[in-house]
Amino acid sequence: MIDKKSIYARYSWILWAGITLVVYLWAILSLDFSGIQESARKVTGSIFYGLFHPDLAYIYNGSGEDLVSLIVQTLAIAFLGTFVSAILSVPFAFWAARTEQNKHFHPRSTSGKLVLVFIRTFPEIVLAIMFIKAVGPGSFAGVLAVSIHSIGMLGKLFSEAIENMDRGADEALKAAGGRKADIWLLATFPTILPEFINYTLYRFEIAVRSASILGMVGAGGIGTPLLFAIQTRSWSRVGVILLGIIIMVTLIDWLSGNLRKRLV
Repeated sequence: MIDKKSIYARYSWILWAGITLVVYLWAILSLDFSGIQESARKVTGSIFYGLFHPDLAYIYNGSGEDLVSLIVQTLAIAFLGTFVSAILSVPFAFWAARTEQNKHFHPRSTSGKLVLVFIRTFPEIVLAIMFIKAVGPGSFAGVLAVSIHSIGMLGKLFSEAIENMDRGADEALKAAGGRKADIWLLATFPTILPEFINYTLYRFEIAVRSASILGMVGAGGIGTPLLFAIQTRSWSRVGVILLGIIIMVTLIDWLSGNLRKRLV
């Protein structure tokens, strides 16, 4: 007798591949493609010229608006935003984490997860525009945007770390008569701390990329001079800024990756 479930499990990928293909075709065919602009070739050539002939005088000139100063500002926005969110995410994580007794549904954990989903709904650039209206343009709006959005991301990751943690140390202290405070300080927190640091470093990598873009809407960092250089077609300056962003992101990824390997 043919088992219908086994046949479905074996060939279900064909169904989902077909559905995915139909969705992609529908999305591509619905695009209003009006052709390539006549200036595209010239602009592309100018960008590549700028990359290979960067404005080296812009790297550092002591004005505070040079490449080095703005990269430091971008890193500061990403670091402070991640640091603040890492602290504020901890109570959200315990709020959203499911326990062994409530693996499927519980009002506390479900409401916490919904709050984190709501926070993650707003991208950093949207939050930056909102905060610029509230506190004005500058780095402070960028820090607020990165920190608020990162709460949603880190809260989710931290809650999963709490749910998947090894509870052997908790049970041992509980059996020895430890109080709840002792269990949390001596067993729970040391167990989940490496995971928390690991996720925070990973989030910092993403925050550096986000902080590089937020300046384009006026939230501080390297994005603002990049936008001005593109608008004024100063391709040599665009080239040196892009090279600076590439080097910054590469170094941060390398350092963060090495630190995370030591924690795992």
